[in-house]
Amino acid sequence: MPRILVVDDDPISRQVLRAMLEKEGHVVSEAEDGSKAIQNYDSALIDLVITDIFMPEKEGVQTVRELMKENPDVKIIAVSGGSSSANYDSLDWIKMFGVKYTFTKPFNSKAILAAVDDLLSQ
Repeated sequence: MPRILVVDDDPISRQVLRAMLEKEGHVVSEAEDGSKAIQNYDSALIDLVITDIFMPEKEGVQTVRELMKENPDVKIIAVSGGSSSANYDSLDWIKMFGVKYTFTKPFNSKAILAAVDDLLSQ
């Protein structure tokens, strides 16, 4: 079963993603910030990371950069809350690091699951 790490400082977002992904048969672990995400990624066999962009401790962009530097083949989906232009710019900008899929919150669960399936099939 694919192992997915969900990184978000909002516990409700983590719970929603966990429930959605586990329903599809994925094994899900969680981290509430980028620092814990790096630790969890390094200590587990993670197939895919879904990360929020704006978090305390270590933001999503920094987390993505570190994960990609150490693991160039890491598969990552980025999400961001709100609808300000800064959030959209961050989601566009993060694609420069190799993130293929980005979503704004609230996200469409079918779209996220389709992105998960696509990345895991590569």
